[in-house]
Amino acid sequence: MGKSKTTKFKRPQFNTAGFPTSAVKEADAKGEEHDDEDDGCPAAELLEKLQSPSADVREFACASISRVVQQSQTIPGFLQRDAVRRLGPMLLDSSLAVRETATGALRNLSACGGQEVCEDMAKHDVMTPLTALLRECCAGFESAAVQMNDQKNAVEDVANEAVNLLWNLCESSNQALTVFNKSGLLDVVVQCLERHPHNVELAISAAHCLHTVTEDNPELLCSINTAVLGALETVLLSSQPGMAHTLLRTLAAGTLWNVKGSLPVARQAQTLSAVVATLSQCLDLDAGTLIPDLRQAEEERHSNAPAVTDMEDQAAGELAVEEMDEEEEAPKHKRNGKAARVDNDFSDLLPRGKEELREAMALLTAQQTSLEIIVNMCCSDDPSDDEWEETSSSDESEMGADGLCDGVSNLMSPLCLSAEVHGALINHSIPEKVLKKTQFPRQEAMDVCHQNPSWKSLIKKMQRVQSRALTCLHSILSTMDAESLGGAAALQGAAQHLSTLVFGAEELPKDVEFLEAVISAMRSLLQMIASKNIPQHMTLQQLMSLSEAATRCEVVSVRVNAVAILGITGSTLAKEKGTAETLQMIGNALLQVATRDADLVVNGEALDALFDVFADGDEAETAAKNIQLLPALKALQPVFKAKIRKEGRGKYSPQQLCVLDNIKVNLRRFIGYLEKVAKK
Repeated sequence: MGKSKTTKFKRPQFNTAGFPTSAVKEADAKGEEHDDEDDGCPAAELLEKLQSPSADVREFACASISRVVQQSQTIPGFLQRDAVRRLGPMLLDSSLAVRETATGALRNLSACGGQEVCEDMAKHDVMTPLTALLRECCAGFESAAVQMNDQKNAVEDVANEAVNLLWNLCESSNQALTVFNKSGLLDVVVQCLERHPHNVELAISAAHCLHTVTEDNPELLCSINTAVLGALETVLLSSQPGMAHTLLRTLAAGTLWNVKGSLPVARQAQTLSAVVATLSQCLDLDAGTLIPDLRQAEEERHSNAPAVTDMEDQAAGELAVEEMDEEEEAPKHKRNGKAARVDNDFSDLLPRGKEELREAMALLTAQQTSLEIIVNMCCSDDPSDDEWEETSSSDESEMGADGLCDGVSNLMSPLCLSAEVHGALINHSIPEKVLKKTQFPRQEAMDVCHQNPSWKSLIKKMQRVQSRALTCLHSILSTMDAESLGGAAALQGAAQHLSTLVFGAEELPKDVEFLEAVISAMRSLLQMIASKNIPQHMTLQQLMSLSEAATRCEVVSVRVNAVAILGITGSTLAKEKGTAETLQMIGNALLQVATRDADLVVNGEALDALFDVFADGDEAETAAKNIQLLPALKALQPVFKAKIRKEGRGKYSPQQLCVLDNIKVNLRRFIGYLEKVAKK
C-alpha cells in the first residue's frame, strides 16, 4: 500500500519480569482478604523488620526484599502490605547501608513490577525522599567531611541505586517525569554524570537516565543550559578506553541529539558532527572479535587468581544474567502513548569478578543504542509520527498509508533528512557500517557464549544488535536516495545480502523480531531498486517462501511486507518476457491473501500488490486470464466492502481506513480496467 513510512524508534520496555498492569488493582482488591496466612510469601515478616531499631536488621530486610521481588509472583504480596509507602522513608535512613539496600529494593520492585508499580510509587510520593536522597548524595561527593575512599564509594553506590530508580520511574510514570522537570533533578543527575572520570558505573546510570528523560520532553528543554550542554559535550569528547566509556559516550550522543533544539546555532553543526562520529566509532567495533578476546582475558585472569570465590561469583553472575535474559518476554507499556522502557541494564549487579562480561555487555548495549539513535535521526519531528506509531500493531510498517491517500506516490523520495544530518551520516560511512552490522553474529563469538552460562545472555544481545541494524537499514533506505547509498551495484549487493539472511536456511527464520526487521528492510530496498529500474532477481523458491510467509506467519507486519515484496517483484517481472507462469503463481498467492486473511490491512496490501503486478503488459494479461483474476476480484469486491463497513470503524484507525477506502475505489477502477482488456 505504497511506501512503508519510517518511524521513530521507540525502545520497547524490557523489564526483568512481565508483571500484569492490573497487579496493583488486584493487590488492592485482595488486601482485605489476606491474614496471617502468607502462603509462603515472606512480605509481612520482612516489612515488619523495617521498623527494627537495629540498622543491621533493617539492612537485612531491605536486601531480602530486593532479592525476593525479583520473583514477580511475590510482588502482589508486598503491594498488599503497602510496601512502597513503608520503604519510601528508608531512603533517608540514618544508616548509609540501609539507604542503599532500600533504594535497591525499590529499584528492583520498579523494574520487576513494571509501569503500574512505577505509577503507584509516584502516587505514594517516592519522588520526594528520592529527590532528597540524590541531593544529599551529590553534596557528599565533594564534601570535606568525607575523606575515606571506601566511605566515598559508599555514597556513590547509594547514588547509583537512586539514579537507576529515578530512571525507571521517569520512564514509566508521567507524574514522576513532571516532578523531575520541576524539581531541578536535571542538575543533580548531571552531577552524577560528571563523576565519569572516577566512577563510570554511576556516570552510565546517569547517562541512561538523561537519555530517557530528554526524549520527547519539551518541558525539560528550557532547563537545558550551557552547564548541562558542557557536561554532555565533555563526556562526548572524552577519550578513556574501554567498552564502558564507549557506552557512556554513546548515551551522551543520544542525549545531545534529543536536546539539539537547545544548542546554540553556532555550535549545532559541530555538535552534530561529533555525535555522528561517536556513533560511527561505536559501530566500528567488532563484537565478533572482541567478545572471544574478552572471554579469553577472563579465563586467563581466573587461572592466575585464587579459585575460592569462583563458584560464588559464577552463581551471582548467573543470577544477574538470568534477570537480563527475561527482558525478552516483557510486555510493552507506554508513557505519553509511546513505548517505554524500564531499567533492564543489570550489568552493575554483576559481581566484581565479572569485569570482562561487564565490558561485553556495555559494548553490545552501546551498539544497540547507536543504531536506535540513527533510526531517530532518520525521522522527522513531525507530530504525525507519533500518530502513525499508534496506528501500527507492530514496531515496523504494517501499512504504507501515505501511498494511496496522497494519490500518486514517489516510492523512495527522501522523507525527512536535513542536509546536515544527511551529510554527516554519509561522511562517516554510516550506511555501510549499518549494513555490516546486519550480518549474522560471528560463530566464534556465539560458541564462546554458549560454553559459559554467565555469557549465554550475550547471544540474545548480539541477535538484537543485528535486528536493530536491519531496522536502521530500513530507515536509511527510506530517507536516502540510491546515489547516496552507493548506486546500483551497492544496492544489488545489499539485496543479495538480505536474500541470504532471509532465504539462507531451508525455512524462514523463526525469530519474530529478526523476521520483522529483515522483511521490512528488504521491502524498502526492493522498492528503491524497482523505482530506479535496477535489475533484481528472486528465485522461484524464494517467491514460494514469501508466499508462505504471506499466508502463514502470525505477525501482521511480516504478512504485510511479504505481500508487498511479492507485489514489487511481480510488477518488475511483468515488464519482462516469458514470465507469465511466475506471475500466475504470484497472482494466486496474492488472491489467497486478499480473500482469506483475517486482517483488513493485509487484505488491502494484497489487493494493492495485485493492482501493481497486473496493471500492464502482455505477460500480465496472459497470467490474469489464466488465474481468472477478473471474476475473482468481482466476487471479492462486495465482500471487501462489507468487511470494511462491518469491522472498520471499531478495529482500525482513521489513517488505515483512509487507505482502505482508497483501495476500495481502486478495486472498482481496476475491475473496470480488466473488463476493457477482456473486450479487446
